[in-house]
Amino acid sequence: MGKWLLKSEPTTWSWADQIREVTTKWDGVRNYQARNHMKKMNLGDLCFFYHSGIKEPAIVGIVTIIKTYEPDPVDPSFGHVTVEVCETLAFPVTLKAIKMEPSLENLPLIKQSRLSVMPVTESEWATLLTMGSKE
Repeated sequence: MGKWLLKSEPTTWSWADQIREVTTKWDGVRNYQARNHMKKMNLGDLCFFYHSGIKEPAIVGIVTIIKTYEPDPVDPSFGHVTVEVCETLAFPVTLKAIKMEPSLENLPLIKQSRLSVMPVTESEWATLLTMGSKE
């Protein structure tokens, strides 16, 4: 099962929006590398939901892939996956905390901060989950 991180600015699509709607098409991605990551996603893959573009960016929840990549009918160079709410983290995992954790130094969020869809290794996932369960 793959693990991923999806970034969204809360003014565009927030965790509260995701919870309210439960499922949504994760669209609007217009970066080829991010698109290629989306094409690799499989049913049941888990994704951290990350709030970006705010004073204190953070991972706030988890969604699961319920429909794999489909091309955009208007612009087939890009597309979307469909995600569903899985759970809210007990505590947001801030970018500041992520940068302070040595075992996360290779996380694409740190290396390629503008990338909106990125893979997360099993060990990174476990570390971030632990961080999200502690204050």
